[in-house]
Amino acid sequence: MDKERPKVGVGVYILKGDKVLMGLRKGSHGSMTWCPPGGHLEYGETPEQCAIREVQEEAGIKIKNLKHGAWTNDVFEKEGKHYITVCMIADYDSGEPKIMEPEKLVRWEWFKWDELPQPLFLPVENGVKSGFNPFEKKALNLF
Repeated sequence: MDKERPKVGVGVYILKGDKVLMGLRKGSHGSMTWCPPGGHLEYGETPEQCAIREVQEEAGIKIKNLKHGAWTNDVFEKEGKHYITVCMIADYDSGEPKIMEPEKLVRWEWFKWDELPQPLFLPVENGVKSGFNPFEKKALNLF
């Protein structure tokens, strides 16, 4: 267990009509759970820059109209990992989601927010439990 200081993750909730893009993870913590595209915030990077980079690296699509959403405090007890996850909300711009990192992802799918697949990745689960909904105005610019 590497009980280091918390790391910062960025999750990008991409909205297309009334659906959000979710991927089924594999090969790392949270394997076989569903989450939006995202990853680690790099040194000197803004959450917006991280969101654009990670979405391109993971799904190969373009996003626009980025906004800050909520954040979650996520302790993965079994793996000994602790993350603060910044939620970004973006509109879909162009491209077809594809698996760019097959060692990390099984598939991408679009879901209605009230029909999210299970099980959810811990940061998504924590956000949902706190009432976060990327489709509601109150979810925007929370920090």
